[in-house]
Amino acid sequence: MLKRPSLLSYLLVLLIFLSPACGADDSSETTVTPPAVKKIKVPRFERDSAYAYLETQVNFGPRVPNTEEHRQCKEWLVGQFKQFGAKVIEQDFQTTAYTGTVLNSTNIIAQYNPEATKRVLLAAHWDSRPFADSPLSEGPRNKAILGADDGGSGVAVLLEVARLLNETPIEMGVDIVLFDAEDYGDSDTHTPDSYALGSQYWSRNMHLGGQQRPKYGILLDMVGSNNARFPKEYYSTQFAPRIVNKVWKLAQNMGYGNHFVDATSGAIADDHYYVNTIARIPMIDIINRQPGTQTGFGEYWHTHNDNMDIIDKRTLRAVGQVVLAVIYRENNGEF
Repeated sequence: MLKRPSLLSYLLVLLIFLSPACGADDSSETTVTPPAVKKIKVPRFERDSAYAYLETQVNFGPRVPNTEEHRQCKEWLVGQFKQFGAKVIEQDFQTTAYTGTVLNSTNIIAQYNPEATKRVLLAAHWDSRPFADSPLSEGPRNKAILGADDGGSGVAVLLEVARLLNETPIEMGVDIVLFDAEDYGDSDTHTPDSYALGSQYWSRNMHLGGQQRPKYGILLDMVGSNNARFPKEYYSTQFAPRIVNKVWKLAQNMGYGNHFVDATSGAIADDHYYVNTIARIPMIDIINRQPGTQTGFGEYWHTHNDNMDIIDKRTLRAVGQVVLAVIYRENNGEF
């Protein structure tokens, strides 16, 4: 006599058939494909816009700490970054110049995507020289200079970059820092660390808090004059050789080899030196060097000729377009 299978037997058979299928499904679900990076086209850098930002700075007059012109320009810069959608931090500090003067100063910090872990740092100094102390200066030496190129040009480029970051957003984080009290140093005795007081302060008191440190940085200094020449500065090649070589190669491939020349220059204790040595963030310096002059810089440097007459919109665009290409390619995973 045959015995009919019990209900329990049917359930056991069913489980046996179902188990392999369930196991196969589980294993297939363990592989997760990361989301593709959204590639953003590099926007066009508008040289007329950058020139207008530069002209506005110069129209305030010399931006020397402790002056009304300095205060007014600061308010305008902060307002521009806010208009361009950045989170703005005013890092107020006091520092003592080599003359003994206490300088009331502010580093202006504009952040895009402050929550992003992948970040890049861009910087320039926004103050101008209180003296016209170049050996080539023919005007009154104790009168402050306008600093159209030495200070103003780098700020103008970064303002246009900020406008475009707001207009064409990316996912990567960008920190734009305008250092104050950079140009109040002693050129006669070359007192150590008398220049770049704002970057020294920022490097010891970074605004990042618990946020991710920038992957690397780019400093802009004197990037707007006609016939500007940007060799690879010594400290840049020592602290961030990979970045400087990639930026110069990119610039040359973009057709800007007349500015980004395949040559090296001596060491400059600029803001990037302290970002490298104190903050430990690899940073390069794009700075105009002219080997045929008495100072090694443009003949207008630290003179009253550092005004709008020596500014070339094409130079502003060359530098700005290269910086934009670096930022957007880095965001796209292509740099």
